[in-house]
Amino acid sequence: MGRAVTTTLAGVVVLAAAGGGWALLREAPRPATTVPPVATGTAPVTRTDVAERRQVNGTVTYDGSYTVNGAGGVVTRLPAIGATITRGHALYEVNGRKVPLMYGARPAWREFTLGMTDGADVLQLERNLRALGYTGFTVDRDFDLSTYYAIRRWQHDVHLPVTGAVPLGQVVFLPRPLRVTGQDVKAGDTAGGRVLHGTSAEPIVSVQLDPTMAPTVRRGDKVIVTLPDGRTREGSVTRVGTVAVQVAGAQDPGQTQSAVPVTVRLRGKPVKALDQALVQVEITVERHRDVLTVPIVALLAQPGGRTAVVTVQGGRRQKVLVETGLFDEAAGVVEVTGVDEGAQVEVPVE
Repeated sequence: MGRAVTTTLAGVVVLAAAGGGWALLREAPRPATTVPPVATGTAPVTRTDVAERRQVNGTVTYDGSYTVNGAGGVVTRLPAIGATITRGHALYEVNGRKVPLMYGARPAWREFTLGMTDGADVLQLERNLRALGYTGFTVDRDFDLSTYYAIRRWQHDVHLPVTGAVPLGQVVFLPRPLRVTGQDVKAGDTAGGRVLHGTSAEPIVSVQLDPTMAPTVRRGDKVIVTLPDGRTREGSVTRVGTVAVQVAGAQDPGQTQSAVPVTVRLRGKPVKALDQALVQVEITVERHRDVLTVPIVALLAQPGGRTAVVTVQGGRRQKVLVETGLFDEAAGVVEVTGVDEGAQVEVPVE
């Protein structure tokens, strides 16, 4: 009778019978794999405000639109496109003399000189003289001798004719610094009308919002702006249009659609971004105030589409079914009902 031969090959037992024609192959059992437990901690159920945000497209622009008009003479110098002109500096030159910028909401409409009637334009001029470092006069609506002498000192310093009077066209008033975006004349032309135009130097984000979202957006709302380089900046809504406008469709520029213009001002340091650069804006579309919340990571999916959290009290763990409301992904919390304020819920620890 043949002799059985047993051979072990790398964890596999091979049993063969000489001449018997049968064999048994059996794989040795593998050790069971164990999943390491997830480290957990706890977080309190808190009462706070939550907001749901939606990402929309925005465009970097510059706030405001301003036009500089001349009052005669020959234009002898113009600023470069993109230049930013601040208070006391020349917007352009006429007849070889600088025309400085001063800040104010009212354009000049008459000559400043002794004997003129009191007015808001006088107050505006005197505020600028004070801001430029000139003193010895009272900042008010009255053009008196002290104003006259302050103007003479200023004219001397900026190489203008020292007369103590400011003729119409010798200064230009704009609400803030001007970022030059266009020249409307060239050197040698007469400065009898529009000379140049521009915007403020303050970058903003313009959003054309779907009218269905507009009622939820309010002035002062906080937003998150993602810049073209991937960095994010906080911002706030400063203006919400009250009338929808027609804009080119996102899918088909040949068609128009309604949109509500919204303006966002960025916080922090000035942003160096190209005019008309595209950005992403996370804007609030719904908010619930003074509601109970837990961290989103505390939620556990349950059979039947339900949701639960695990509460922890004195070492005792209990699974509790909850109803969820708004998810505030920016804050990492979700509105819930079914647990008490102050309770501790289990959360994974990174």
